Amino acid sequence: MRGLGLIYVVALLGFSPETAAADTTVVQDTETGFTFSQYSAAYAIGSNINFRVAVPSPAPDNYDLVFQIVAPNAVGWTGLAWGASMLNNPLTIGWAADNTVVGSVRRTSVRQAPEPYAGASLQILSTGSHANSTHWQLTAKCSGCSTFVSSNNANKTLTATGSNRLAFAYSKTKPSSSSSAATINVHDVYSYWDHDFSTAGNSDFDDLVQANA
Repeated sequence: MRGLGLIYVVALLGFSPETAAADTTVVQDTETGFTFSQYSAAYAIGSNINFRVAVPSPAPDNYDLVFQIVAPNAVGWTGLAWGASMLNNPLTIGWAADNTVVGSVRRTSVRQAPEPYAGASLQILSTGSHANSTHWQLTAKCSGCSTFVSSNNANKTLTATGSNRLAFAYSKTKPSSSSSAATINVHDVYSYWDHDFSTAGNSDFDDLVQANA
């Protein structure tokens, strides 16, 4: 029984790099007004983190995007890898610190804790970022997450009209402070999925960013 249980947990949490995740769904967020494409990632049996993406429609070259993370308070930190890898792509990290929510963009080219990344920037949207007694939520605009230099100095652009391979990581351990440059601990769980950006279009994207700033 223990062996079967372990196999089930590993399969559910997606420890295998070959694991593909379930389809994304569309979420109309009444709080911010954004239309998001959402993937619900299992980090433990019966426990999920929701990762949401919104893009401009039509999307210009090197477009900004908005992402939203909705996580239980048991999540110490979690983040999105926009190139579906720990290495050589922007990593947007979030965590709760007391009653505030922190966002940070990182990058690393080696397998160590990623450092703050100057090639992309976050604008945290106050309307959609908060914490309560059960969950925390981060909503932020990222500039520099849709187009970046990946491995072997290759330019990579995420399509706004189709699916992109993304990844997430989770740790039960919170960073040591509320500084966006705080050191993060090694992740406990990671997984990959194909995220449909074509259902995440917002024709009033810029207006919504301004309204929620």
